[in-house]
Amino acid sequence: MKPEISLDTGPADSEPTWKQRAVERSTRVAKQRAEQRVQRFLDAAQELMADKGTTDFTVQEVVDRSGQSLRSFYQHFDGKHELLLALFEDALRRTGDALRAATSGPGAAEAPVARLEAATRLLFAMCRPGPGDLHPLFSEFAPQLLLTHPDEVRLAHAPVLGILAALMEGVDAAGGLRSGMRPRRAAAMLMQTTMFLSQSAIGVNPDGPAPRPLDADEVWAFCSGGFGTRT
Repeated sequence: MKPEISLDTGPADSEPTWKQRAVERSTRVAKQRAEQRVQRFLDAAQELMADKGTTDFTVQEVVDRSGQSLRSFYQHFDGKHELLLALFEDALRRTGDALRAATSGPGAAEAPVARLEAATRLLFAMCRPGPGDLHPLFSEFAPQLLLTHPDEVRLAHAPVLGILAALMEGVDAAGGLRSGMRPRRAAAMLMQTTMFLSQSAIGVNPDGPAPRPLDADEVWAFCSGGFGTRT
């Protein structure tokens, strides 16, 4: 008796395998092209900010600099606000990645407070404008965004806050957090204070005519004195 050969290939309405592969390949290629177009817009906006030292540029300038069309721009962004928000989120995501790498790699400090200090100093350095660098995303766009779209600010800062909160929880577990303070709230205050002070071009120096710029030592001493246990 010959064995029966089943010709059942699945539900009658299922797509053939070759068609599924073709659609998946087409979708993957389209996604890659869209990502490339988006990146060209982002790069163009970054270049304009570097040239102008401000976020005061137009969508048309971004389109011209990117070498793409206005139609393509509006296929990916609702407008200039969404473009700046994408740049802001990307900058904070990269900052969060850097903080994670600096505090969890082979050469990272083992003491919880030392790891938090390393993260705070790095955050200060990454947000601090260099010579001729105004960091307009942080000095111009972020304050406006905080007033008009606070939920967007909260979501954008999530990668950085998540790292600092985990580090602060480690400090708390080691008995280094002041009684009554909640780790995540303490981390949020540390983050906001550090990022705000990093944008200060000068410090306060009542003893001389030339104010001395704030540095990471002062910022860490101030912040750690706020959340640390008192001896």
